[in-house]
Amino acid sequence: QVQLVESGGGVVHPGGSLRLSCVASGFNLDYYTIGWFRQAPGKERAGVSCISATNDVYYADSVKGRFTISRDNAKSTIYLQMDSLKPEDTANYYCATAHPGQGRSPSYVCTDYEAEYGMDSWGSGTLVTVSS
Repeated sequence: QVQLVESGGGVVHPGGSLRLSCVASGFNLDYYTIGWFRQAPGKERAGVSCISATNDVYYADSVKGRFTISRDNAKSTIYLQMDSLKPEDTANYYCATAHPGQGRSPSYVCTDYEAEYGMDSWGSGTLVTVSS
């Protein structure tokens, strides 16, 4: 059974840091482009950062220089290190995968892939709240 489980969310002050984790099971993560998406209240879900099977990465402009995505295939886990957090980063954060045959480019997976194909799998999300 394919499963993605996120953790690491919480409440943090502006300027603080959090590290999110997403553990994958039921499939071999090695071959997948996978990424982090977020949805704030009243807003559409959007790609934050994605990483390919070959460790190419993409970041949305809003998080460049503040967030770092990484993967540890031996642990079937991806991470999102979030630094210099801002109130506008408050959202539910989800990890999701793209089918290897259809989505490999991290920029494509983080932007247009969902509308064209739908993500292969989603986690249930972890809430990040940035507030003073």
